[in-house]
Amino acid sequence: MAIKIFEIIIKLTRGKAKTTVFVNVLAIGRDGQVWDKPDEFIPERFVGSNIDMGGQNFEFIPFGAGRRICAGLPIAMPIVELALANLLYKFDWTMPRGMEIDDLDYDVKPGFTQHKKNPLMLVATKFT
Repeated sequence: MAIKIFEIIIKLTRGKAKTTVFVNVLAIGRDGQVWDKPDEFIPERFVGSNIDMGGQNFEFIPFGAGRRICAGLPIAMPIVELALANLLYKFDWTMPRGMEIDDLDYDVKPGFTQHKKNPLMLVATKFT
């Protein structure tokens, strides 16, 4: 569906100067024709993939594309990786009060940017 949307946008705007187009990133990120189980958080789906930040990959649409791609992306990616690695290395993570993985809520608030409807709660215990 996402590719189909882009094809429609190109057909509608071809030859029309100064046309403003808003792309619904949420709809693309949840498109069942592009993603297997689009409403589930499955980070393993990216393991072993050869995605490139400079390429035409839907995975990076939230960061923009082309000339207007996020200028801080090359700096942000290693910083986030380092921070996450340190958190994973130094703490044991559990869910509060005996929650199970099936109890997690993946609902998001509607809006221009994506925010969780209910915050994710984890308990960090210093690793010894």
